Amino acid sequence: MDQQAPGAGIDSELETSLGEGRTARKRRAILAEAAGVFLQHGYLGASMDEVAARARVSKQTVYRQFADKEHLFAEVILGSNAQLGARLATLYGALDEATDAATALRDLARRFAADICEPEVIQLRRLVLAEADRFPAISGAWFEHGFQRSLVLLGEALSRMADRGLLRELADPTLTAYHFAGLVMYKPMNQLMFAGTEARPDDGELTRIADRAAEVFLTAYGPA
Repeated sequence: MDQQAPGAGIDSELETSLGEGRTARKRRAILAEAAGVFLQHGYLGASMDEVAARARVSKQTVYRQFADKEHLFAEVILGSNAQLGARLATLYGALDEATDAATALRDLARRFAADICEPEVIQLRRLVLAEADRFPAISGAWFEHGFQRSLVLLGEALSRMADRGLLRELADPTLTAYHFAGLVMYKPMNQLMFAGTEARPDDGELTRIADRAAEVFLTAYGPA
């Protein structure tokens, strides 16, 4: 029986590791470029050829990574949404360190307003809404695992504030979180959704909206 040359196994493992690394990098490149294509052209206008060209891979590589355009679309939507949800969840962590509800909620409102008004967030939201009837499962997952999950986490953080006496007792923490988010996002989000990303309020206006939202929220939910 032939014996394997010394070091051959290590070389083989290294090649496999490098190959997996290249595959992962290609996959990330495809997803990144596909996001731009879908946001620019919508689902129907997007082509796998353009995605492959932008990612500098063959169309066969795109199809090896993603079975078809629908699967690619799903990964772009849900992956992008997961990133936003993770950012927002990080913001909520600051509430656990809060000793003053007004300051903590004002700061959260300001950062929340800035995040939801980022152009890519608005464009993604618009794309999901446009394709909701075509792909209800994808849009439903976007809502459940993104926005809904984020507000469940916010509700839990608000409930912990209530336990520390910074807010009154919350009968429905998730609904309370929706009230907070609605106060912050309703005006600027609708303005951007209908008038386009160039209609983003300036930083001063976003700060005013956020600060007032925190004040109104505390009027309803501050300590009795």
